Amino acid sequence: MAFESPTPHDLYLFHEGNLFQSYRTLGSHVTNQHGVEGVLFSVWAPNANKVSVVGDFNHWYGSNHEMNRLEQSGVWSLFIPYLGEGTVYKYQIESQHDGLLLKADPYGVYAELRPKTASIVRNLSGFDWQDHEWQKQKAEQSHFKRPMNIYEMHLGSWKLNDDKSFLTYEQLANELVDYLVSSGYTHLEIMPLSEHPFDRSWGYQIIGYYALTSRYGTPEQFMHLVNRCHQHGIGVIMDWVPGHFCKDDPGLRRFDGSPLYEYHDPKKAEKLLWGTLSFDFGKPEVCSFLISNAVFWMDVYHIDGIRADAVASMLDQNFDKPQEQWTLNEQGGTENLEAIAFLQKLNKTVFQLFPHALMIAEDSSDRPLITAPTYAGGLGFNYKWNMGWMNDTLRYMELEPEQRRHHHNWITFSFLYAYSENFILPFSHDEVVHGKKSLLNKMPGDYWRKFANLRLLYGFMAGHPGKKLLFMGSEFGQFSEWNDNEFAQLDWQLIHDFEKHRQINEYKKHLNSIYKQQSALWELDFDPAGFTWIDADNAEQGVLSFIRKSQDPNEQIVIVCNFTPNVYHDFRIGVPSSSQMYELLNSDEERFGGSGCINSGQYHAQSIPYHNQAYSIQMTVPPLATVMLKTSKPN
Repeated sequence: MAFESPTPHDLYLFHEGNLFQSYRTLGSHVTNQHGVEGVLFSVWAPNANKVSVVGDFNHWYGSNHEMNRLEQSGVWSLFIPYLGEGTVYKYQIESQHDGLLLKADPYGVYAELRPKTASIVRNLSGFDWQDHEWQKQKAEQSHFKRPMNIYEMHLGSWKLNDDKSFLTYEQLANELVDYLVSSGYTHLEIMPLSEHPFDRSWGYQIIGYYALTSRYGTPEQFMHLVNRCHQHGIGVIMDWVPGHFCKDDPGLRRFDGSPLYEYHDPKKAEKLLWGTLSFDFGKPEVCSFLISNAVFWMDVYHIDGIRADAVASMLDQNFDKPQEQWTLNEQGGTENLEAIAFLQKLNKTVFQLFPHALMIAEDSSDRPLITAPTYAGGLGFNYKWNMGWMNDTLRYMELEPEQRRHHHNWITFSFLYAYSENFILPFSHDEVVHGKKSLLNKMPGDYWRKFANLRLLYGFMAGHPGKKLLFMGSEFGQFSEWNDNEFAQLDWQLIHDFEKHRQINEYKKHLNSIYKQQSALWELDFDPAGFTWIDADNAEQGVLSFIRKSQDPNEQIVIVCNFTPNVYHDFRIGVPSSSQMYELLNSDEERFGGSGCINSGQYHAQSIPYHNQAYSIQMTVPPLATVMLKTSKPN
């Protein structure tokens, strides 16, 4: 592909905040000009006195390759003949105040392996994508009415090689994809993939937004991973960090010697909680940069969607700041009006270009309309993490069972607002690190009760309206919290050495399989017609029961959760029809590590009205367990 210097029209759109594929204009591109192969470099640095391209090719001496300023645009450009793919480079910027700066390319698509920080010229075209069926399926079937069971992972600590080195993208394309398929997940969510200097930032403090991290291999290897995910029916979601960036010298901070990507006012720019800087969402060029970045990952790498990190910190310009650091917007409030406008524009643009994309907000605020369309005043995301559900549910589950009846509202409150947004129910990495303990170790009681509580929790999660997300290691009951240190991986030996961990892993696979097969568990996730209470008020016995429904009136599932260690025999429960019923799931099965209180055979509903239902049955309710009963005959 031939690349030319940015045109006046390109520059106009860029400065208007409307150049949504600015990565095709800025950055470094292998091209041919006047019959000569070389690399075209373009960078935005409006306050620089002079900009040069430096690298091994000129002994890092900038005078030989000074860039040309394109009129008054603030964009500098230079074609250097005879350079090619693999060229290592930075921009040497002579600033008005800070002297000479050496900066990585904000639009660089590849970078040196840390601790080195230079950009590398890379041609990302030419990969032979074989995911046409996947793309066709996305266009034909609404994701809202499909199962979504997301496996969240950190690539560097899932598994390691024997020599403690990271698995490559190519290795993951085989081992990880096979694992996801056999475990019954529908989507993979990868913690930030963009280049970052510090391993233990997990990728959330970024230095190169367009540069796929080189820790795990090459861009082509990652394309192979995404391609193989799609070929096996697995969608790929990327954690994306539009709210803030790291302060490392080669990065975006004071890029041309002035606050360029960040706010000029330090009170507004500083993210004190994380030691980072906020993007200036009021600058059109920053909007072009960020919106193009979201588009870039979907366009070039076929990513199916993004999970936008820390949206609450974007919406409130005083998020987690001491009062002396507070600022007010032009209306006298604390909302970041520029960030709100940016997010609306981001979502509107992405859906225009990729109508079937997943745009997910990780938002801990109580702001309404996060997933409402922009024309209705919403932010325009199509999903939001349900942080309230996560917090209330874990707080409830950490209680000793005899205490739960005093806090019954913690487990029922989320149903009151379950349809106010399009929710994903997350048990993410944030809940199992920094002293918070693993999900298994949060559960109260002795060894048996911990596993029983965890099986109960996963069953309750599967039955609750909303899509699902689980962080790696939780599926086999990792006892230790996530170890994010270097040279650490998940405790895979637990599955092989301890029966309880093997059993809960088998239970989670079985539950995932049921979830995918049963349309009542996902088809009407965002329609109140898909849910009916049976009994929400039995706090004393600790039993919760409800019905999930699909569009087919014959496809209904009764879900009974017992949050106590008591066994209830001949327990009467209202059911919606006179159809025969059978036990679809019982988390207390012995093969899953339970006590074996199961309901074998089929139930014949009695014409005894109960729980506001026309019919009822009597059943055994097992201890600390989730039971699912299906109201139609098994296949």
